[in-house]
Order: sequence, then structure tokens, then C-alpha cells
Amino acid sequence: MTLDAIDKKLLVLLQTDSKKTTKELSLKLNLSVTAVYERIKKLEREGIIKNYVALVDKSKIEKGFVVFCHLKLIQHTKEFLTKFESEVIKLNEVLECHHVSGDYDYILKVLVKDMEAYREFLVTKLTTLQHIGSTQSTFMISEVKNSTVIF
Repeated sequence: MTLDAIDKKLLVLLQTDSKKTTKELSLKLNLSVTAVYERIKKLEREGIIKNYVALVDKSKIEKGFVVFCHLKLIQHTKEFLTKFESEVIKLNEVLECHHVSGDYDYILKVLVKDMEAYREFLVTKLTTLQHIGSTQSTFMISEVKNSTVIF
């Protein structure tokens, strides 16, 4: 699907505030409510809009300690990769897991309460997963930019 300028503007509006009504969106886009509704439904059908979510302030729920954990597996066989990925998906503390190139195989974004909670997570959960060769943790000092808006 090719996105036109109106689709892109609609996506920006929805990514900024997905609770806006089709009427509010129609006023901003100078389109009818029906036209906006049809565009949204088409974006959803095409899989461009995957989900609607509530973004939570992590510091207000005691998850403000952000760690980027770099992992190396002991081997790079499909079996080891698949097993690791299926296990790491189950860890609630892991918000993101990216298979990457370079010195490490994966980068995890981990949210916990504090350093003590991270140590507990590392010792009792993460390092108990099979096939992990080594880890390196980097701790976030401050968040300069965190956006969910594309375009």
C-alpha cells in the first residue's frame, strides 16, 4: 500500500493521540468523518496500524531503571537462537529484544525498579537461560528522546 500525504498526516495524529474521535480527526484533515473512518479501517486492514496502546510513565510505576543488556550466545545455530528467543519473550522485565550484528548477538531493553532489582533479574532469570555466553549491561543516565511517532 502506498501512503499519500493525508494517510501520513492521519498516522501522525493517531500516533500522537489515538483517542481522538473520527470527528476531531476529520476537522484536522479537512475530510468527512466517513472518509477518515474508511482510511483508518484501510490502514488497519493493511496491517499498517497494528495496535492501539496506552503509554505508561515508567517512573510512576517503579520501573524507571532502564538497562540495555548486550548478550552473546555460545553458538549461533538456528536451534540456539530459536530457543533463546522463545525464552526471552517470556521475561516481563524485557521490553525489547533485538537480534543485532556486531560484537553481540542481542540487545535487550530491560525495565526494573532499581539496581538491586536488576541484579535479581540478571541472577535469577536472564543468566539461567540456556546458551548465553556473556552479557554486558549499560545503564541509562537520562532519556533524551523516546518517540513512538513515525513520519
